[in-house]
Amino acid sequence: MDNNGFVNVVERQQSIEQNEENEENEENEENELFELDFSEAKKNLNESFLRMFGTAISSILNAMFGGESLPVKIRGSKSEVSSFANVLGKEKRYMDAYMKYGLDNPETYRSKFKLNKAIRDFERVTGVTYPLK
Repeated sequence: MDNNGFVNVVERQQSIEQNEENEENEENEENELFELDFSEAKKNLNESFLRMFGTAISSILNAMFGGESLPVKIRGSKSEVSSFANVLGKEKRYMDAYMKYGLDNPETYRSKFKLNKAIRDFERVTGVTYPLK
């Protein structure tokens, strides 16, 4: 084997290692842990938090509808976490009703009313504005 052949083998090995690193990074990004801390949110309520919060909710809902798992860590008091879970459940039920019946159906209106009530309760308990309306 001449030097050219050796260089090609080394370049190929480096390329394979780089591809493996890229695949690992993509997997880590796909399985990104969303961490929501409502006690910190009260202290640092700003546009950056609300943007991250909206992104997290959107990703959680997408995972709920896609049947995928999404690593999420929620911190806060029991009532804060409970009201957040309640809003997510109502959000999913509203979307299910919308998809099944359309916007003009009484079932969809009932689901939307329950969602709005859950959002008001969530905002009252946490002091955080719900980003999706």
